[in-house]
Amino acid sequence: MFLLPDDECDRIASRMRHAVVGFVDGPRDAVAEADQVLEELAAQFTDAVDRRRRTLRGAWQSGEGGKDRSAAAAAATDTEQLRLALRDYRELTERLLHL
Repeated sequence: MFLLPDDECDRIASRMRHAVVGFVDGPRDAVAEADQVLEELAAQFTDAVDRRRRTLRGAWQSGEGGKDRSAAAAAATDTEQLRLALRDYRELTERLLHL
């Protein structure tokens, strides 16, 4: 699972390269551009993490079964869904900690 699409990562990397290359001719402008790139990336990253968290939350909060399921089957399914949700939360948290 990637938080940002490849084309967006490429676009942001290209903008940062442009800022770095422009440093010789305009150091202040280059640093201002790099600041804008990082600000945009941080906002997109925050939005992407928030969307992923809402998706994870929706998966386990809406995991209630239909009326026809037995209590045992519902509990087993719910426990499995919760186990998978916990795994997904853990994986995302670990990825974020290793950035």
